[in-house]
Amino acid sequence: MTHPRIVSLLASGTEISDAIGLGGALVGISHECDFPAHVLDRPRLSRARFDPEGLSSGEIDAAVREAMAEHGSVYEIDGELLASLQPDLILTQAVCEVCAVPTSGVQRAIDSHHLAAEIVSLDAHTIEEILASIEQVGRAAGVETVAKNTVATLRSRLRSVRTAVETAARPRVLAVEWLDPPFAPGHWVPEMIDYAGGECVIGEAGKPSLQLRWEDLEGLDPDILVIMPCGYGLEAACADADAHADRLESVAARAIGEGRAYALDASAYLNRSGPRFVTGVEILAGLFDPSSFEAPTREQACVWTP
Repeated sequence: MTHPRIVSLLASGTEISDAIGLGGALVGISHECDFPAHVLDRPRLSRARFDPEGLSSGEIDAAVREAMAEHGSVYEIDGELLASLQPDLILTQAVCEVCAVPTSGVQRAIDSHHLAAEIVSLDAHTIEEILASIEQVGRAAGVETVAKNTVATLRSRLRSVRTAVETAARPRVLAVEWLDPPFAPGHWVPEMIDYAGGECVIGEAGKPSLQLRWEDLEGLDPDILVIMPCGYGLEAACADADAHADRLESVAARAIGEGRAYALDASAYLNRSGPRFVTGVEILAGLFDPSSFEAPTREQACVWTP
C-alpha cells in the first residue's frame, strides 16, 4: 500500500503518524518534533522567531508576546522547502498559536506556493477529541482500521487506570502549566488528572489554559502540587521550579512539606495531544497513589523540593 506523503508541523501529529504506522510516510517535520527518534532525520520546516535557549519562563513569555504583536505568529515556515517536498497531507493545528505552527500560517504557505496538499488540522481540546484526531489522521491517510485499533488500545489503558484508582481517596491537585506568569491547565489536562484519580482544583477541561496571579492560588492548600511547564522536559521543569520556589511554597506549602510536589516531563506526556497522553495519565496515577498504580520512572517525573 502506498501512503500519502505527510508533513507534520506539530509534535503530536508526528507521534500520531508513527503510532498508526505512517512513520515512513513522513517527509518533513517541525522544529519542535523530538519523538520518536527514528523520524528525526526528516527535514524541518518551521522555526521559532526567537531562540528560547537560556531564557527564563518570564523572558519566554515576553518574547512570545512580542512575536505575536509584531508578526501575528511565533513561528516561520520554510515555504520553499515545503514546496520541494510536495506533500499530500500537512498536519497542523488551530488550538494554540503559541504551542505550534497554526493552520492559518500553513494555509498561507500553501497558497503562496500553489500546492495541492490537504491540510489536516488536529484541534483537540479534550481526551475524546485527541482520540478522534488519531482516527482523523487515519482516515485522511487511508489507514483507518489501524487508527481505530490504536485508539482501542489507548482506551483499554485508560480503563485500566480508572479501575486501578477508583477505590482510592482522591487528592486535591494543583497543576501549574507555566510559572511566570502562572497558568492553570485547561484542554485535556484536568481530565487526565481526573482519570488518574485526582481532583483538579483550578483549570477547566475543554477550555484554554488560564492565566492567573500567584495571589489567585493562595489558600487552595492542595494535597499534591504538579509542576508541568508547557514544552519543558523534566530537567527544565525542575530548574524553573527552583527559580520560583518562594512562589510555589506560598501556594502549596503542605504538599511540598509532605513530599507530594512533583515535576514532570510535561512536553512528552502532558502538553501534547498525541498518544503519549495516556502514558501521562499512568504517570499521574502512579504519583497520586503508587499503591494502586505503578510509580513512574525517574526520567518521567520526580519529587521536587525547594
